[in-house]
Amino acid sequence: MTTPQLIEQIRLKKSFLCIGLDVDLTKIPSHLLETEDPIFEFNKAIIDATHDLCVSYKPNTAFYEAYGLKGWQSLEKTINYINEKHPEIFTIADAKRGDIGNTSTMYAKAFLEDLNFDSVTVAPYMGKDSVEPFLAFENKHTIMLALTSNEGAFDFQTLEVNGKELYKVVLETSKNWKNSENLMYVVGATKAEYFTEIRKIVPNSFLLVPGVGAQGGSLSEVCKYGKNENVGLLINSSRGIIYASNGTDFAEKAREEALKLQTEMEEILSNK
Repeated sequence: MTTPQLIEQIRLKKSFLCIGLDVDLTKIPSHLLETEDPIFEFNKAIIDATHDLCVSYKPNTAFYEAYGLKGWQSLEKTINYINEKHPEIFTIADAKRGDIGNTSTMYAKAFLEDLNFDSVTVAPYMGKDSVEPFLAFENKHTIMLALTSNEGAFDFQTLEVNGKELYKVVLETSKNWKNSENLMYVVGATKAEYFTEIRKIVPNSFLLVPGVGAQGGSLSEVCKYGKNENVGLLINSSRGIIYASNGTDFAEKAREEALKLQTEMEEILSNK
């Protein structure tokens, strides 16, 4: 999917919502455990109930890898279902990969070719030659960790390097990499006060923003400081939507929570 196509979907749906499909078998409704593939059945129901309210789905691959081969097969079935039924939706493999060139190339092939995700998250710690292999794929996007929402983000990301915070160095350096126009960045919603500085460095890039909802981030604050003329934000909510209920009404309740966020987003877009 190209960036203009993503922007078009945001305008059409009046939404920049990304739903995280982080499936924990200990949290899903018990009746699904009797099915052949509980993870996929859970995801399918969530997708069927919310696809018109969001522009993106983001499976965190750890929640699939934890269940071995069956979990990976559930991930494959999930991405195939989205691509077949809702090809207009932007898909994110939240894998946080990153390694030396040849290895990164194989990671990129796994997610961007074999599974056919539109994007994959990567860690930038190993630098240019660990990220550029992901950027080489046409009409695919690499979403690089910049300033995350976890408490440990302050261990490294905000430390000063030659008088400049490290996350700023990462953002500025990445702009010089080959095919950097395919870069997006992860910026946590709990760091809303940093968005002004981030937009000075990457004014036009899309930012994937986790942390709204269960982690306490404010949608209005993120939009106030982080939104650009093309919106430029994908606001992710996972637990707050998919685990709104653990009963047989889980998909209906998930839709209700997604609708709350979409309605708020529509209002923000109408007041631009």
